[in-house]
Amino acid sequence: MAHAIVNPDGLHDPVPFGYSHTATVPAGTELVLIAGQYGSGPDGAVVSTDFTEQVKQTFRNIGVALAAHGLDLSHVVQLRTYVVNHDVSKLGPIAGAMQEGWGTKPPTQSLIGVASLATPDVLFEVEALAARP
Repeated sequence: MAHAIVNPDGLHDPVPFGYSHTATVPAGTELVLIAGQYGSGPDGAVVSTDFTEQVKQTFRNIGVALAAHGLDLSHVVQLRTYVVNHDVSKLGPIAGAMQEGWGTKPPTQSLIGVASLATPDVLFEVEALAARP
């Protein structure tokens, strides 16, 4: 793997919340940037009005985008997560998806609450940064 995830002593354990505190990427590593993905099918339409289903589909879409570069979720170093009308009830589905995709080594992640995204039916969107070994 081209990057290292580190959760330093002295900071809380972020893994149950679905993220890590720090990551390093060695010099000369190729970076792959994935534009904001959301819970859409191949036609671009949102697959469900349910927040949890949109979260699951979003991460499947990130997997498809990574696969186009010969990568998978293990190559992700950083996520930027956008949640419409964020509240604490939305953390469970996000943390669950992170656990499913990354287990005990999730990437770094920032969660940003927003009023809206591209269209009114999009409730969740994620940008990803991956490192090719």
